[in-house]
Amino acid sequence: MSTTTQTTASPGIHLGVAYYPEYHQTDRLHLDLDLMVEAGITLIRVGESVWSTWEPSDGVFDLEWLAPVLDAAHERGLAVILGTPTYAVPPWLQVSYPEIAGERRTGERIPWGARQEVDYTHPAFRFHAERVIRKVVARYAEHPAVIGFQVDNEPGLELFHNHGVFTRFVRHLRATYGDAETLNREWGLTYWSHRIADFSELWRPDGNSFPQYDLAWRRFQAQQTTEFIAWQAGIVREYSTDDQFVMTCLQYPRRGVDDREVFEALDVTAGNPYYGMQDRLEHGVERSQLNYWTTTGVAGLLRQADRLFSSKQARYLVTETNAQAIDDSSHSFPPYPGQLRQAAFAFISRGASTIEYWHWHTLPYGAETYWGGVLPHSLVPGRVYGEVSELGSQLAAVGPRTEGFEPDADVAVLWSVPSRYGLQFMPPFAVDGAGDEESYEHIVDPFYRGVVDAGRQARILHLEQALALGAEALVTRFPVLIAAGAYVATDAELDLLREYAALGGHLVLGPRTGYADHEARARVAVSPPRLTEAAGVSYEEYSNLEDDIELLATGDALTLPAGGRARLWVDGLRPDTGETLATYAHPRFGDFAAITTNAHGSGRVTTVGFVPDPAAAAALVRWASPAALVDQLLLDPPASVTVTSGANARGERLWFVFGWSWEAQSLALRPEADLVDAISGERCDPAQPLVLAPWDVRVLVGPGSHP
Repeated sequence: MSTTTQTTASPGIHLGVAYYPEYHQTDRLHLDLDLMVEAGITLIRVGESVWSTWEPSDGVFDLEWLAPVLDAAHERGLAVILGTPTYAVPPWLQVSYPEIAGERRTGERIPWGARQEVDYTHPAFRFHAERVIRKVVARYAEHPAVIGFQVDNEPGLELFHNHGVFTRFVRHLRATYGDAETLNREWGLTYWSHRIADFSELWRPDGNSFPQYDLAWRRFQAQQTTEFIAWQAGIVREYSTDDQFVMTCLQYPRRGVDDREVFEALDVTAGNPYYGMQDRLEHGVERSQLNYWTTTGVAGLLRQADRLFSSKQARYLVTETNAQAIDDSSHSFPPYPGQLRQAAFAFISRGASTIEYWHWHTLPYGAETYWGGVLPHSLVPGRVYGEVSELGSQLAAVGPRTEGFEPDADVAVLWSVPSRYGLQFMPPFAVDGAGDEESYEHIVDPFYRGVVDAGRQARILHLEQALALGAEALVTRFPVLIAAGAYVATDAELDLLREYAALGGHLVLGPRTGYADHEARARVAVSPPRLTEAAGVSYEEYSNLEDDIELLATGDALTLPAGGRARLWVDGLRPDTGETLATYAHPRFGDFAAITTNAHGSGRVTTVGFVPDPAAAAALVRWASPAALVDQLLLDPPASVTVTSGANARGERLWFVFGWSWEAQSLALRPEADLVDAISGERCDPAQPLVLAPWDVRVLVGPGSHP
């Protein structure tokens, strides 16, 4: 679980922008780059969006237009990430080969006119993509400004129903299951007369109703994305040098990608976390999620950061994030003063080694006309440019201390991509009468938010990573492990959870965990499957909730706030050896336990039969994790203040203290605190309050080491 070494050329933190001088209506290359240098920007990302500029017609290449950009960047000491342009197909290619269009349903091609409309497994596309990749990378791989390459951009947007993809899927099933009879048995195809005599009888996915089929289809789609990105990376590595990295950037919620798998073939994780700004970052303000690719709230911001770290359990690059308002013209919510700096340090505190904005200048045309860049439409530096410049000077001071940085964790939260797939196909929750495709997140995120609101820090672990790590190492690193929503799980993964508790860990089980097996079949077993004895509780009934239900503590072991409530779901928990910590204020559901806990071996299993509201989640985490790292820094911080931390290679601990509100804060340091302000270099007097202005962050350094 150790962090990887820094992959960029700088020993500190890169501050960057996506930069497309070709989008300007006038030539202002040198002015732009000079403004970047003045702002402390050290990195630009170029080239990935303009295949039709690199190759304006079939086989006719213009490779020299970028040379002045790279030369001027190098003259100013700016590092460059060069992208391959394969995610935006030129018109001549789609006219010549209309069959490369991706199909969202069989025979229904994605209309041209946006981006990522192409089936990137198609041989005609691959031929032309390889040709342009080789031309671009061969031309610039040895340029001294280029420190790394980005292949494609945000892959996995579509699930392809093209004939070639389906044909390979059938071949994949034949290789996986061997014969049709095995597939019939494993998928339960006796149901509704779906037994097949041969793989050639398999129906297309468009009308499929079997969750087992869908899970296999989703896993296969993710494998196509992984293979495509690995294929590009292999081409690039034929030209790149040992000190140049290769990556792609992910938009994590996309349906056709598994982040853990796709980054296995790449040198570093990179992603594009966008988040709600303004009041959506104020503590205690409840807002609905903006849409599937952004988050809302401080916990949502931090969860994105921890998800990036989780892909390789290593530091990562933020290749795109908010500079001003993000989204279409009807959603203009630029950051309040201070919020850009807060978000940047939030990512850094959870492992980011690069902060790069989308993008340098706000475009006067195109689909993203109102996606605000560092410069506004006028191209005159304004408030946001000033805040980025302030951040640049502060990163120059803090950056060298982040070498070898690894974020701390009080609690581990499990993540399961197969479970997300499974709960998208058969969602347990509904929105406006239809299945809620974010049901998985709506189980996991409340528990994650509980960690944040309780003043603890989380490490997100893929279930597969936890299994590879092993129970003993899990107990050593993470005294509390939350397994909520882990719906699709193997026997070995569930046995790991049981062993983790037996060896001394505190396992917290949430709804749907282990309910289905590796094929998304509901387990023919008493729930929670393979964990009933360890948990000391079982259930056979479950129910959706249309309204929240008040929780009632049944003793003094767990203190629940007056506002603590159950949301969305109830598992009808029936304790055996487990102790009931809470139940429901409800004439029917009050027959069941809401929370139980049971000693198991040297550890404990706590079972939560509902999705908690923020108050209940925070209370549960405080009880399960009574000691927090923040206790080493502050005395009784208010709820609007969060603290994140991590240790570096120097044997120092970096503390990041955030005030998420309009209120200034005076915080009491522990008397024994030995701290230096990482930005000013001044020593902190623990007898004096630590002051936070509205929407502020302080970065402190003290002694510490990796746990």
